[in-house]
Amino acid sequence: MLNAAYDQIVDVSRIGEHGKVDFNADIMKMAEKERLRPANQDSVKRLLLCIDVQKDFIEGGALEVPNSIGDVERITRFIYNNMNGISKIMCSMDTHTPYQIFHPAWWVNPDGEHPAPYTVITYEDVKNNVWRPVVEPVADSITYLQELEKVGAGKKQLCIWPYHCINGTDGFTLENEFSKMVYYHYVAKKASNRIVNKGQDPYSEMYGIIKPEYSKKNFINTVVLNAIERFEEIYVVGEAASHCLMESVKQIAENFATRPDVTSKITILEDCTSPIAGCEQMTKDAFDMFKSNYGINFAKSTDITF
Repeated sequence: MLNAAYDQIVDVSRIGEHGKVDFNADIMKMAEKERLRPANQDSVKRLLLCIDVQKDFIEGGALEVPNSIGDVERITRFIYNNMNGISKIMCSMDTHTPYQIFHPAWWVNPDGEHPAPYTVITYEDVKNNVWRPVVEPVADSITYLQELEKVGAGKKQLCIWPYHCINGTDGFTLENEFSKMVYYHYVAKKASNRIVNKGQDPYSEMYGIIKPEYSKKNFINTVVLNAIERFEEIYVVGEAASHCLMESVKQIAENFATRPDVTSKITILEDCTSPIAGCEQMTKDAFDMFKSNYGINFAKSTDITF
């Protein structure tokens, strides 16, 4: 039993609210007095990888994911119920500025109008003067469109997203109630939890935690890959199942494609993630592929206890 009840840490009715986080000093004192095994003494090292549990992706946010409020409740209950068995929590955070290639301000049509959110812009569109980038050098934007379409074997295209996760804004921050549980774990387990920022390159989207969709610098987050390799069990949660979570798992699996000893350690908690509306089938197809090609596991959070 923990010193604090779940409801003392998380107020379910306030999941998705914006504004400051109320870290109750008494709750933090309770965390300090927990008699949990320190994380560095765990005999089985377990990682909880939380993808983009940020306010802008929660219902009511700038790029809301349907059912995400329920996901956050289940994630926080999973952490609470298994706190002594989770060695580390790693949180990725989409980190953007207004001027990035997937935001409206980057593009204009011949009338000087910016594209509406969810507009798809292709290389052919630029060739035909449907859209043009306003950021110099223009050639870099065109290269991105060409390379993106190559990477996806003709299936990937640039989608213009609503302005979201702008660094320093309230929507960028971790969801309030989720952050309270993460930091309770941090104190109670004396854990070295980690925040991983992604998506800062203005010339590329970065759905996955490991690498951008395309980058001249061929950036790969080896810190995360090295961490993945060190854990005996890895549990993945967060938003959105159809994009950032899916791409993160895909990138990790591809990097360890010849290492089933690594990929078989990964479990997606399927009741702790949801797809963007309209992307349900592509998410299911990807998850089926993860299972058949890489031996990745799927479970409900309520079925896992340590």
